[in-house]
Amino acid sequence: MPIHNPIPKGLDSSATEATARAYNDLFDSKTGGGVKARKTDYMRMVNDFYNMATDFYEFGWGKSFHFASRRKGESFKNSIRRHEQYLATQLKLDPSMKAADIGCGVGGPMREIVRSCGVHVTGVNNNAYQLEKCERYCSQEGLEEKCSTLQSDFMNILVEDGTFDAAYAIEATVHAPDTVGVYSEIARILKKGSCFAAYEWSMTDDYDPDNAEHQEIKHDIERGNALPNLETTSSALAALEEAGFEVLEYHDRAVDSDPGFPWYRALQGKDLSLKSIPRTSIGQAITHSAVKIMEKVGVAPKGTTGVSEFLMTGAKALVKGGKAGVFTPMFYFLARKK
Repeated sequence: MPIHNPIPKGLDSSATEATARAYNDLFDSKTGGGVKARKTDYMRMVNDFYNMATDFYEFGWGKSFHFASRRKGESFKNSIRRHEQYLATQLKLDPSMKAADIGCGVGGPMREIVRSCGVHVTGVNNNAYQLEKCERYCSQEGLEEKCSTLQSDFMNILVEDGTFDAAYAIEATVHAPDTVGVYSEIARILKKGSCFAAYEWSMTDDYDPDNAEHQEIKHDIERGNALPNLETTSSALAALEEAGFEVLEYHDRAVDSDPGFPWYRALQGKDLSLKSIPRTSIGQAITHSAVKIMEKVGVAPKGTTGVSEFLMTGAKALVKGGKAGVFTPMFYFLARKK
């Protein structure tokens, strides 16, 4: 994994502080923030978040912005690849097909899936900064003929009905303001009988909305990851049915991890190596301190420390949610358009 400078480059340096403040206001009830405000302003919220966070993500995580179940002794990198290839296998992707990657990020999963089965993939993403990176990386790897991008809001994807043979989403549709709405739009762009597979971020059935600790975990995950509102696994299944899908299978793949290698292990500092340090709690603290110093001396724009702070808070909440069993980043489902 190449090491990148974590200072946000998706924003003009003069805009970082104001953008970070406006973003945080959406999560603070004192400034009018809350679920309703985040759903109303989700496009700006998510775009601002990824303009601020993408370089931090690449610095600490690589080019695939997601988690994976872990096997005993399995490296973080190999778990990520296996996790991506699993979706390709379940969807039975092959070179004759055209698939959509909903919320493709900088295209790490897309490129892995293209290399593994030769399918043509269109990455749908509304963030111009990430798409510029995605296109550059695809070109560098010689995958332009099999990888394309589409700048589009996944609540209104700018293609005709029935364009794709398959679609998948990896920890992306959780950014949508309306789960039924985003699943319905994915159904629209699929051919009849085609399948949609995803890993969805969800609160599990163990989540208690009246439990103060659970509420705090949920809020901090939402704030640290630009989420309008985390819903439950059962809500995701109900939304699929309402959107016109037949659910073929579903499973929380987080529970498939070896007990000694939970999906959040990468955030705990237990995979120590030179490449893994940035994503550990120790590495996050070091990066945060370095960013604070760089901001103080004028190397990093004002507001960068604030971005680092809410990302750290989100990471800690993910570990808490995983340990408590109230959150999963990989509620897997396979559904077929009716």
